[in-house]
Amino acid sequence: MKTLKVGDKVPNFEVKDQDGNIISASDYNGKKWILFFYPKANTPGCTAQACNLRDNYKRLQNEGFEILGVSADTEKRQKNFKDKYKFPFPLLADENKEVINAFGVWDLKKFMGREYEGIHRKSFLIDETGTITRVIDSVKTKDHAAQILD
Repeated sequence: MKTLKVGDKVPNFEVKDQDGNIISASDYNGKKWILFFYPKANTPGCTAQACNLRDNYKRLQNEGFEILGVSADTEKRQKNFKDKYKFPFPLLADENKEVINAFGVWDLKKFMGREYEGIHRKSFLIDETGTITRVIDSVKTKDHAAQILD
């Protein structure tokens, strides 16, 4: 699968968030935004990453960024995750992997000698024209906002 890269245009998508609202890429036209992909809600690394973005949300907003999280979890699981940690940004419940596949973040992974398919933790920084300006492949879960702001 081909991962989107710097200079690529964001494909349009329409996927429900944790509350069942339809979110589309076109909702972010004219805005700078961060689209972060994480493997599974309420797991240690994903929680650390999302909480770091939450804790630095105002700083990221001051730099002009909106934030949108994506995993293949259900709406209910995303809602529980968002409510439990009080995230100020939407989480997409991409159960059909529409956004995940469009960005090319679903692929083979290896863990403890085992291979399986899953979401690769990646973040895409997108400008006001819908163009990817940066891809962060090696996400530091506990310090992700600093990576973005560097």
